[in-house]
Parts: sequence; C-alpha cells; structure tokens
Amino acid sequence: MARVNNKVVAVLEARAGAHLAELVARRGAIPLRAPALEEVPDVDLPHIAALIASWAGDPMRLAIFQTGVGTRALFQATDTLGLTGRFLELMAAGSVVVRGPKPVGELNARGVAIARRARSPFTTATVLEALQGMELRDARVMVQRYGAANRELRAGLEARGARVDEIATYRWALPRDVKPLRDLIGALAEGRVHAVMFTSAVQIQNLCAVARELGANQRLIEGLNRCVIASVGPICSRALAEFGITPTFEASPPKLGPLVAGLEAALQAGG
Repeated sequence: MARVNNKVVAVLEARAGAHLAELVARRGAIPLRAPALEEVPDVDLPHIAALIASWAGDPMRLAIFQTGVGTRALFQATDTLGLTGRFLELMAAGSVVVRGPKPVGELNARGVAIARRARSPFTTATVLEALQGMELRDARVMVQRYGAANRELRAGLEARGARVDEIATYRWALPRDVKPLRDLIGALAEGRVHAVMFTSAVQIQNLCAVARELGANQRLIEGLNRCVIASVGPICSRALAEFGITPTFEASPPKLGPLVAGLEAALQAGG
C-alpha cells in the first residue's frame, strides 16, 4: 500500500466522480478531479409522442435499452406526456433487450419483462450477439440512445433488415468549465500525474479537443503514455488506442470496483 501513497490520480468521471475520487483516496492516493464531459438533457417530447402514436399501427417488435440514466429519462418523458401506460403495452407486445445491468433497475421498477441481456463486457458487439435468432427483417426496433448515436448498433440492426427508431434523452458535451481539464493537461506535461482513470470513450475525445485548442495535443499524448492508464472496458480502450494511448490495464468486468482494484495493483507494481 505504501507504494500508492501520495500518487496523483486524475479522475475524469463526472457523474460518479466524487465517489470514484473517494475510492482512490481510501487507497492512499491523491485524486485530481477533472470532469471531462457533461450530460446535457436532450429530450424531444413531440418526437417521443409521435413515435408512440406511430407504433399503434406499425408496432415496434424490439426495444433496446442501453443506459440507466437514459432509461429513467425516457420514462420521465412518457410520464410527462401521460403515455407511460401505452408505452408499456407496446413493449409488452414485443421483446426488450438490455445492454448491461444499469437499465435493469429502471425497467424492473416499471414491471417490464426483459427478454435478453447482453453479456459482459456489455459492448455493441455483445448486444448484437444477444439478438441472434430474432427475426428482425422489416421489424421496427426502438433504441434508447446514450450520449451519442451508436452508429455500429444501428448499422448492425439495419443489416438484418430492421427499421430503427432512436430516442435520445441526453447528449454528451464538454463541461462548461474546462479549466480543470486545462490544468490537468499542464500537470501531465510536467510529469505531476501518476495515473489517469478513463471511464468513457468520450473522455479522451474531449480531453484531446481541449489540448488541441491549447496547441498541446502531442504533449498530452506523451504525458499520458508516461502514466498508468486505467481503462474501464474495451470500448474505452479502443478509443484510447485511436489517440495513440496504450492502456496499462482494462477492468474486467467493466465496473468501477475492478477499475480501482486494478489501478491500485498497477501503482504498487510501478513502485
């Protein structure tokens, strides 16, 4: 444990950032918080109402839920519209698939039966794998979108003949205050950070966007590659690799607990 003491660990997570920073601090490291994205509400009530109305004559055959926060926001939208009962009826006539564990609690609270669940590590590939054997030709498929459009999922569904109806409930954006990110870029360039925790592919995209504005993109990549790089899962690792960053390790399963445990082990091994 002594080898972890006083090591500076950058935490880019926004929503669970305080919790993650606390877990890091409990292990003797010094958390440096620099939220790298902001979830902005993006609910189009008329669009949701129109989709539900259209499903009356041309029903959706499959509903795919990808995130807990998005699932909750979608039901809040149907509550506002007074259409939750109808939405539940339409889903009950088809099948419901979840990408990972996070939407499950929200769906259970609404009494929604889950037909299939994607296996760990909860990627688009495992979602498509979970749909094997389902007849999707000319089927309408509702996809609860997360902070950005999942083009890979849409392409995979359309390749099987599905007609995809995406519903956005929030989108990812740069934080309004990017000073913590600028400070982090400077600290990385100066070698004052020992590890960086990535919990979303968007975090590295936004961090590099801020670095480009500062003319410091190359210094950022070099600084990151001197650190322990903790990746929460394969999607995040792939995004890091696209920017020339090699993760030190990837959490398995892709959850915060294994991420923090792996970070502690990597810092101890690094001396």
